[in-house]
Amino acid sequence: MKFGILVNEGPFTHQASDSAYQFAVAAITKGHEVSRVFFYNDGVNNANKLSEPQSDDRNIVKLWSTLAKEHEVDLVVCIAAALRRGIKEEVLADGFRISGLGQLVEAGIINDRLIVFGD
Repeated sequence: MKFGILVNEGPFTHQASDSAYQFAVAAITKGHEVSRVFFYNDGVNNANKLSEPQSDDRNIVKLWSTLAKEHEVDLVVCIAAALRRGIKEEVLADGFRISGLGQLVEAGIINDRLIVFGD
């Protein structure tokens, strides 16, 4: 099965990002494809390479970057939501790219399922 994922919450205030990441890893491990993860609303904060979690905490930004690199997952950050939060190309972590809502619509069309995490 081919999945698209929508993440609507930030990495440090809500469980949605961690749940989305764990879902993606589990799906890939089971032989499914995760073609795109679209970050919207506060979810765009998952792409900020300037975030520095404590040394004893997980670094979800790096986890997403590694997943993208190892499994060719397209990590797309909504441009409008990103700019509202001060996130521009120069602060994107490796593997993330900025684009518009058309990428979310396309994810809903090209995948068998679009799974939403967060409000």
